[in-house]
Amino acid sequence: MAASELYTKYARVWIPDAEEVWKSAELLKDYKAGDVWLKLRLEDGTDLDYQLDPKTKQLPHLRNPDILVGENDLTALSYLHEPAVLHNLKVRFIDSKLIYTYCGIVLVAINPYEQLPIYGEDIINAYSGQNMGDMDPHIFAVAEEAYKQMARDERNQSIIVSGESGAGKTVSAKYAMRYFATVSGSASEANVEEKVLASNPIMESIGNAKTTRNDNSSRFGKYIEIGFDKKYHIIGANMRTYLLEKSRVVFQAEEERNYHIFYQLCASASLPEFKTLKLVTASKFRYTNLGGNPVIDGVDDAKEMLTTRQACTLLGINESYQMGVFRILAGILHLGNVEFKDRDADSCIIPPNHDPLCIFCDLMGVSYEDMAHWLCHRKLATATETYIKPISRLQATNARDALAKHIYANLFNWIVDNVNRALHSTMKQHSFIGVLDIYGFETFEINSFEQFCINYANEKLQQQFNMHVFKLEQEEYMKEEIPWTLIDFYDNQPCINLIEAKLGVLDLLDEECRMPKGSDSTWAQKLYNTHLKKSALFEKPRLSNKAFIIKHFADKVEYQCDGFLEKNKDTVFEEQIAVLKASRFDLLRELFQDDIHALSPTSSLPPGRTPLSRAGIKSIKSRPGQASNEHKKTVGHQFRNSLQLLMETLNATTPHYVRCIKPNDFKYPFTFDAKRAVQQLRACGVLETIRISAAGFPSRWTYQEFFSRYRVLMKQKDILIDKKETCRNVLEKLIKDHDKYQFGKTKIFFRAGQVAYLEKLRADKLRAACIRIQKTIRGWLMRKKYLRMQKAAITIQRYVRGYQARCYAQFLRRTRAAVIIQKFQRMYVVRQRYKRMQAAAIHIQAHWRGYSAKKRYNAMLCEHKATIIQKHVRGWLSRCWFRRVITAIIYLQCCYRRMMAKRELKKLKIEARSVEHYKKLNIGMENKILQLQCKINDQNKENKNLLEKLINLETTYSAERERLRSDVERLRMTEEEGKNAINRITSLLEEIAQLRRELESTQTEKKSIEETADRYKRETELLVTELKEQNTLLKSEKDELNQRLQQQAKEMTESLTKEAAEEKKQLECELNDERSRYQNLLTEFSRLEERYDDIKEEMTLMVNLPKAGQRRRDSTHSSNESEYTFSSEITEAEESMLRPEDASEKKAPLDMSLFLKLQKRVTELEQEKQSLQDELDKKEEQAQRIKAKEEDFNVRARGAELEYESLKRQELESENKKLKNELNELRKSLTEKAAPEVTAPGAPAYKVLMEQLNSVSEELDVRKEEVLILRSQLVSQKEAIRTKDDKNIMTETVVVPEDVKKMKDREEIAQAYVGLKETNRLLESQFQSQKKSYDNEVEALRGEIQSLKEENNRQQQLLAQNLQLPPEARIEASLQHEITRLTNENLYFEELYADDPTKYQFYRISLFKRIIDLMEQLEKQDKTVRKLKKQLKVFAKKIGELEVGQMENISPGQIIDEPIRPVNIPRKEKDFQGMLEYKKEDEPKLVKNLILELKPRGVAVNLIPGLPAYILFMCVRHADYLNDDQKVRSLLTSTINGIKKVLKKRGDDFETASFWLSNTCRFLHCLKQYSGEEAFMKHNTPRQNEHCLTNFDLAEYRQVLSDLAIQIYQQLVRVLENLLQPMIVPAMLEHETIQGVSGVKPPGLRKRTSSVADEGTYTLDSIIRQLNTFHSIQCQHGMDPELIKQVVKQLFYIVGAVTLNNLLLRKDMCSWSKGMQIRYNVSQLEEWLRDKNLMNSGAKETLEPLIQAAQLLQVKKKTDEDAEAICSMCTALTTAQIVKVLNLYTPVNEFEERVSIGFIRTIQIRLRDRKDSPQLLMDAKHIFPVTFPFNPSSVALETIQIPSSLGLGFLTRV
Repeated sequence: MAASELYTKYARVWIPDAEEVWKSAELLKDYKAGDVWLKLRLEDGTDLDYQLDPKTKQLPHLRNPDILVGENDLTALSYLHEPAVLHNLKVRFIDSKLIYTYCGIVLVAINPYEQLPIYGEDIINAYSGQNMGDMDPHIFAVAEEAYKQMARDERNQSIIVSGESGAGKTVSAKYAMRYFATVSGSASEANVEEKVLASNPIMESIGNAKTTRNDNSSRFGKYIEIGFDKKYHIIGANMRTYLLEKSRVVFQAEEERNYHIFYQLCASASLPEFKTLKLVTASKFRYTNLGGNPVIDGVDDAKEMLTTRQACTLLGINESYQMGVFRILAGILHLGNVEFKDRDADSCIIPPNHDPLCIFCDLMGVSYEDMAHWLCHRKLATATETYIKPISRLQATNARDALAKHIYANLFNWIVDNVNRALHSTMKQHSFIGVLDIYGFETFEINSFEQFCINYANEKLQQQFNMHVFKLEQEEYMKEEIPWTLIDFYDNQPCINLIEAKLGVLDLLDEECRMPKGSDSTWAQKLYNTHLKKSALFEKPRLSNKAFIIKHFADKVEYQCDGFLEKNKDTVFEEQIAVLKASRFDLLRELFQDDIHALSPTSSLPPGRTPLSRAGIKSIKSRPGQASNEHKKTVGHQFRNSLQLLMETLNATTPHYVRCIKPNDFKYPFTFDAKRAVQQLRACGVLETIRISAAGFPSRWTYQEFFSRYRVLMKQKDILIDKKETCRNVLEKLIKDHDKYQFGKTKIFFRAGQVAYLEKLRADKLRAACIRIQKTIRGWLMRKKYLRMQKAAITIQRYVRGYQARCYAQFLRRTRAAVIIQKFQRMYVVRQRYKRMQAAAIHIQAHWRGYSAKKRYNAMLCEHKATIIQKHVRGWLSRCWFRRVITAIIYLQCCYRRMMAKRELKKLKIEARSVEHYKKLNIGMENKILQLQCKINDQNKENKNLLEKLINLETTYSAERERLRSDVERLRMTEEEGKNAINRITSLLEEIAQLRRELESTQTEKKSIEETADRYKRETELLVTELKEQNTLLKSEKDELNQRLQQQAKEMTESLTKEAAEEKKQLECELNDERSRYQNLLTEFSRLEERYDDIKEEMTLMVNLPKAGQRRRDSTHSSNESEYTFSSEITEAEESMLRPEDASEKKAPLDMSLFLKLQKRVTELEQEKQSLQDELDKKEEQAQRIKAKEEDFNVRARGAELEYESLKRQELESENKKLKNELNELRKSLTEKAAPEVTAPGAPAYKVLMEQLNSVSEELDVRKEEVLILRSQLVSQKEAIRTKDDKNIMTETVVVPEDVKKMKDREEIAQAYVGLKETNRLLESQFQSQKKSYDNEVEALRGEIQSLKEENNRQQQLLAQNLQLPPEARIEASLQHEITRLTNENLYFEELYADDPTKYQFYRISLFKRIIDLMEQLEKQDKTVRKLKKQLKVFAKKIGELEVGQMENISPGQIIDEPIRPVNIPRKEKDFQGMLEYKKEDEPKLVKNLILELKPRGVAVNLIPGLPAYILFMCVRHADYLNDDQKVRSLLTSTINGIKKVLKKRGDDFETASFWLSNTCRFLHCLKQYSGEEAFMKHNTPRQNEHCLTNFDLAEYRQVLSDLAIQIYQQLVRVLENLLQPMIVPAMLEHETIQGVSGVKPPGLRKRTSSVADEGTYTLDSIIRQLNTFHSIQCQHGMDPELIKQVVKQLFYIVGAVTLNNLLLRKDMCSWSKGMQIRYNVSQLEEWLRDKNLMNSGAKETLEPLIQAAQLLQVKKKTDEDAEAICSMCTALTTAQIVKVLNLYTPVNEFEERVSIGFIRTIQIRLRDRKDSPQLLMDAKHIFPVTFPFNPSSVALETIQIPSSLGLGFLTRV
């Protein structure tokens, strides 16, 4: 569709306006091609004719539909232009109170000048992990995007914050850094974020100052790099600064101030420590009083000084250095008061003993004579000699100011370096995010060198920004495979070349600075000669020869050349610097010691500072011998280099842009100045982004979104299965021009304006549908109403018409006769009267008309004559006035021309000799002659036209004269007729007067009669009225008394009820608060307890395992640990075994992990052997019982087998014990005699030792496998024995030969085992020989052992000190101590062998040889063991085959013919007492099988709920029965610890947490139910009361179990929250549950998540399914119903809080249709509650805020009545939430209306007395206090059976 076709009637456009920049108007008629004028109507109702530009014919910008106004992303607008952007920002800022808006990749931030509650911890959590387009625009969204891209793309990021002074750049950067610190968890690094923020007061004091625009303006730019490690935690930061405004130190404009630090010093002059600085008030110093306003309203400089000093202390700048800094700053102030006196024209002097200079020299520690001399002199060096030349007073003043600036700049750099050192981290940096806080484009009335550099920097940043935007656009088109056409965008490279290229502005400036007599004027002339005619971006002002104009990307800027050279040179006399270098003041010397080598010795730029790390960034290296050249670099050159380094940094990162806008210059909150805003938008590149987007395809829709939005434009036949093809077909029909859109792979791309056209079609279609629906419904309603009314009317009419007809017939009969009589009488009277009146009227008319004609004629005659007189008089007066004016004008012209002639004469005299002048004159004369000739021709034409007009006027006049004559004749005739009429009228008037008199008399009589009747009627009515009033008054008094009595009774009842309810509610709230506080404290205690355990483990590892590399365990051990997790824990017995070895572990902490690993394996092996020994004992008992029943041969055979197996196991056990002893001896020998250098990680001996120990570990694995093989053989034999006993199979003839074969195989196995034993003995002998060799050196190392013990004691003291430190500093302190210890050890052994290196070398070689020998022996043993292992496997396989063969040889006939074994009749069992007996040593096994290794799923499905709790309680009952308090305490403690271990290991599993919450509560209820207390016993049966505890009161343990249940409940809630959290927002807000209700709005570049459910998208059904899963699992686990209700209530609270929080942060979700979706979703959740009988759980009430928010979106929001209804409805929402929803309310269709600002203010006024929380978001992490109501069990303990699957065979029922 052509753009001109959209300019139809009622279309809205934007026209330029001087005040508002752009003004909205409406077309009053359609625009047609060729029209020059547009008929417009402004918003105030004024009509306007708008003229188009005759050259361009450019039509005004079209206005976007109201539905698109207020969008989060400006690129979502259909019409992308400046007025649309400005209006959208204004609507969001003023109406919706939203300060952030996206513009493509740019975040536009408008300073509200007001504190907003949008930066809290809850907001950070809400934005964490979200996509950038899924939430409303925010600085946190940009920070999250940068953080996410850094982690995902492994690429460094940058956030570029720019804007004018006062626009909020620093605040935005601070919030971004706060976000990084919060989400990345920087607490472990001593809060780097706090350190960075602590640097702000320092940098603001030394780099910020008051300007006319901002009281705290940053006068420098800074780039802060925040470093992250591999886990993306903050580890450090680094700051780089740019272009400090040094000139402010010595000069400030009016109403401005110097840097804050000077005023802070002066305000703190009374402090004792500052007395030596000899400070006075700021008004007494020249450098602080130039602006004339040294005070800022509302700022206490003394308090700010205290804040600055505290920040310095926090960043490690100690008190002495601080005083040194203040001393230098005070010296600068005193230097500014130094005055010079003229000695002659070319020299000056300083008065003797000049106080300011004396104070300066004392503070700086320099010689007074030297400084006074070199302030008034300078040294000139020539090729042959050196001269000392005096300088004038002006030069001396400039040199003094330059020195002050130089000192301050160096001090500034020193402070920045110290801040960077404080923020630096020793950890390796993996990546970084840079935050650039830099000045925006500046233009003032007078622009100098600083503005030039600032604008140059902005040109470079704008170029980088344009290229990045262009690149993103290109990538998007290529990704979607859209035909790529080059977009024409503004390239400011010519402007950059003009500034920085060869012979550019900076180059010429540097060249002029090198000239001996260079000046600003000569530099300006060079600029004019070089660029004036060559560059279109360079201009010369008309009225100045010392200024130039550059056309920047934002605006033209005129720069004044004065001061450019001086500021660029930044000249400081070397003699003065030499005096400062010779200072006795250490800090001052430190400032200037590296001055020669610094890249920026005199400027504020610190390009020499190195950032943390930057991938792909080249460092600037200087060659040797360039120090002097570097020192002479100009400020412009340094700034160009530092800017180039910054651009390289930014180009090596992914940039993110934040543009800060200052809405007004007066700092009024939420006040929008359109002029100022549009200036900044043009300057910051936002409009350039819009222009680039608009040049291509700015509007982009996915196919699904387009289909959902515009399916109303489709017919049923157009809808296909393929949505993409459907969209293609529909678009081809709707938009004929195919260039207006393109089809990508996943999106449709539209040109600007096409979405508005589609929205118009959609709105028209919806409007037509609405009209049709309304028409039909209204017609139906009116038709029904009409039929009812018609039926009633017909009935009434029938009766009324009948009565009227009868009455009317009678009336007709009566009146007919009267009418006939009246007819004839009236006819006669009227005829006579008419004749008389006719005659009189004719007579009167005749006379009156004649009189009128005469009068009119006389008036016309007089008027004509007066006109003639006036004509002549006015002509005479005009001629007189004209003559006077001509005379005066001629006189003035003569005077003026005389003056101009004199001036021209002077010029002509000057130019008389110029030939060119005459040529110009002749050219001018010829032009004048031609002009005069043209004028003459024009005048002749005008004269002809005037003559023609005169002739026409004469003809017209003659015709008019003839017409007037005819009128006069006609008037004369009329006058005669009037005279006759007057006579007739006179007679008629007399008759009329008589008739009137008669009528008046008749009326008087009638009136008197009526008055009498009315008087009587009034008196009667008055009497009746008085009686009625008295009666009514009495009744009303009676009713009023009755109502008062009833109301008083009602009020008393209500007040009592209300007071009781309030008191009850208050008590409940206090109880809940107390519970909540207790449970929070319990949570904090458990967290601290876990933290304590973790820290304890860390400290243990740090003491015993200082090297992280030694903590790794091999795969074998990790697999063993996973298989035997709980069996490998160290018991008390093991701890006792480990205690004798503590000394050796302390002696060699480096090897502790290795031996601890071996020790754990040996421990596991011993436990495994113990279990096998138990099984073997049981088998032996079974074998003895079997011997009595079987034949002697079988008895002997099986007895031999079992004895053989037992013997072999005992031998294996003894060998393993020996092996363990040998390993312990090896460990002792190594730890006692090996030097730390040898055993240190990485040493050759250490590697050999590791390999040796690995081989020993493999040997242990082999032993373990042998034990497992033997155990499996024993188990198989046991099963075979049981099978033979049960079936009584007598197969001796078959078994004996097989047993003989088996014995033969076993003999082979025994031989192999003997060989293995011999090998082990050989290894033992080798170990013994090594031990003897080490024993010879024990005595020599006694002293070393003693020193190590002392070192261990010292380490323990350090650890104790570390535990007292805060958590953040513990790790750092521990690492520092460890480094110190290792360094001391290395130094000790170097000193020990320093005298005899040959001995030390010999010792190391011998040690290596011994270790190598051991390694070779172990390798041989390893080969032997592997060989034997293979043999054992072969033998085991043969044994298995033999057993299988035995079973196969049994025939079915033999089984059938077996004699039936007689059945044993069991005896009747005793009555069980509901107790379980167990041995004390079986307690770990009980905890392991019943708690640690229990699988909840199998127990919940197959067994009764709460079975573990019942079993544990039955064990407690038995211990109580035995009166064994130690056993009770041990069991309960082990149970609680076991549950904690399970939850710590598998606490993230919902089933585990639910299972143990249920069992813990059941255990708690059992302890209450059987406690013997009457309150609990009344629910029991008599049998249950017999089972009560008799000896112990376990009330304390009930409290411990209650606390444990609370912890499990809170952990369960966290698990549920983690499972539900990803589902809530997509299901409750984004998914379109009711299809077709909410339409998708046009998306921007930051595209939101589609509301249409795709595969994998969570829906409401997902939440309901998850809730069903939770509920069913809890019911299976037997959880208490009341506890289930509390869990459901907590779940629903989480759903409501998360949904409401996202609703409050997403503008696109606040619409009428979304409110309907939310209410529908809530109704589905309520339906689920009803299905589960949970409506009384309180879950529905937790959704009340969400329900009210949804109702608020749907209610009417216009009148005061609506406001009152909203206030009474939204009781669960806070005032901030209500106002936020109203501000965010966004119409999705044109039929909806926005909420007016007045209505919102009305709401605020009505709610101002409400006392609620100012917090905007709900606390989604809040957990309601949980209670555990007593729920007794009906299960009888004596009926409980223990299934064998639990492995609790060692428990015995009593």
